[in-house]
Amino acid sequence: MEQKKFDLNSIIGFALIFGIVMWMMYSNQKTAEKEQLEKAKQEKLQKQQKAKTVATKEITAIATDTSVSDTAKIQKLQATLGTFAYSATLPSAKEGVTVLENDLVKISVSNKGGAISEVTLKKYDKFKKNSGELVSLIKNNNANFNLELQTSDNRVLNTKDLFFEPTLTKVGEDQILSMKLKSGANEFLEYKYVLKPDNYMLDFDVRSQGLSKAVNTSKPANLNWDLKTYRNEKSISYENRYTESVFEYEDGKDDYTGQGTQKEENPEKVTYVAYKQHLFTTVLLTKTPLEKASIKSFDLVKDDKKDTIYTKQFKTVAPLAFTNGELNYQMNWYFGPADYKLLSKYDRNLDEIVSLGWGIFGWINKLIFVPLFGFLSSFMGLGIAIIIFTILIKLAMSPITFKSFLSQAKMKVLRPEIAELGEKFAKDPMKKQQETMKLYSKAGVNPMAGCIPALIQIPFMYASFLFFPTSVDLRQKGFLWADDLSSFDSVLKLPFNIPLYGDHISLFALLASIAIFFYMKMTSGDQAMAQPPQEGMPDMAKIMKIMIYLSPIMMLIFFNNYGSGLSLYNLISNLITIGIMIVIKKYFIDSDKIHAQIQENKAKPKTESKFQKKMREMMEQAEAQKAQQKKK
Repeated sequence: MEQKKFDLNSIIGFALIFGIVMWMMYSNQKTAEKEQLEKAKQEKLQKQQKAKTVATKEITAIATDTSVSDTAKIQKLQATLGTFAYSATLPSAKEGVTVLENDLVKISVSNKGGAISEVTLKKYDKFKKNSGELVSLIKNNNANFNLELQTSDNRVLNTKDLFFEPTLTKVGEDQILSMKLKSGANEFLEYKYVLKPDNYMLDFDVRSQGLSKAVNTSKPANLNWDLKTYRNEKSISYENRYTESVFEYEDGKDDYTGQGTQKEENPEKVTYVAYKQHLFTTVLLTKTPLEKASIKSFDLVKDDKKDTIYTKQFKTVAPLAFTNGELNYQMNWYFGPADYKLLSKYDRNLDEIVSLGWGIFGWINKLIFVPLFGFLSSFMGLGIAIIIFTILIKLAMSPITFKSFLSQAKMKVLRPEIAELGEKFAKDPMKKQQETMKLYSKAGVNPMAGCIPALIQIPFMYASFLFFPTSVDLRQKGFLWADDLSSFDSVLKLPFNIPLYGDHISLFALLASIAIFFYMKMTSGDQAMAQPPQEGMPDMAKIMKIMIYLSPIMMLIFFNNYGSGLSLYNLISNLITIGIMIVIKKYFIDSDKIHAQIQENKAKPKTESKFQKKMREMMEQAEAQKAQQKKK
């Protein structure tokens, strides 16, 4: 009988399988434990929330019980509210709202919590113009503003659960609302709102008087501000992409929480926090910086077919310090469009809420695109304004485009001579490079001249990608078949969804893709011909051939869900570039003249520049070192 041999591979295999099984069992156990802990945590939170709800109902029931005297009410409520039981006996200790309104915005302030319960923008419709439903930034309990106060006997009171006493007055055209949470006749916490005419900005002061008896003023009051942002645009995924929290901190710096399932920032010396909803924003500003803040962002859109009500949830927690035993913060609320021009007028650095890009991209947008487009759109339709705007930008860039095409033409004329050098020095790449550089120098051709103009145009192209999606002026403004230039134009609804592309066909995006196809078709041949093949480098002709078809497909996918205003800009931009290119080639570039000029340049004595001399010396040194190594 054959004796069994010791099989090391089998032993190793069984060991690996055993290890994998044990790891899976351990992972499953950890996952189960984690789920149990999370479940216990959620149950605890639900119990706490239920307890708070019951307590709030009990407070309301006692406060509104007309069969009980005020003295009896106070005695019953003191166990829960301490000295703030006084506020529950006031006539305002019941559900109710006070409305502040001007031509732009309608704001409702609730007695319970003393905070804003509803904000409606009167100049903006939701989704579609004339739909009848106005844009609401706050409604149906999607927002919460609360101060956590610690009492002198170490209890925590939440202002959102307590009733404030409203007093509405008018000074001139200014509407002034005082909301007071009282612990006595002359002891209170006050929220003071002032709404001016024709203004989205609301003054908001938080101050206290005589609270040292009721509140432990050695510890700060924690400000909690939450907001679930409503969907206000046609494409929830597009809107959500530009919905984010922006904040200013440390004497003028600004930053944002960014995109993601959950994001958090913890800045110090915070002077404003903005919850930006693509084309609208809600901002809380303070003249006295908040020492520190925790700002969180949660993405609520997991599936844009099902999650169609909210986009993100924002939460901010910050301590409000007592000064000499009192709170005294001068703040502001802003509820309105995320309009760069409008926000700039407040001189509070609010224009940074509108993301126009950093560095040169931001400067192009702020100094050129915003004022030029604003001027054009002030006296013509938005679609026509985009076309005229694009024409002016492309005409301004035409000298650069001309230089780029001229350089390509020169390189194309030199290509046969460069090819000869390639064959002559096929075995000596260094020598070939030296001779090629000499040829460029004699002919008066700079191989980089075609790249530099193209590089100059890139910032303008990228700036447009930032400018149009942030322009609130385009919202619900139609042009041709597009009913909203700030959202995609849908000429055909598909019965299915294509991954990355979507469930509709945007005609402007399709036309822009076709235009870029013809542009690539016209330019790729010249670029490939202009660039001589380099040893060890990929064939430019093959790369360009791939890009002819790849670029339009990428644009079609990318722009199908973007705003039609941006697609219109790219369509016109490509058409104008094609037109300029045809005119330049037909009337300004003559290959025979260029060839004659190059030959004339070759005959002229050339003086090397410092850079050319340095490059030649470096190549000669490299060649000498190579020859020395061969001798060894």
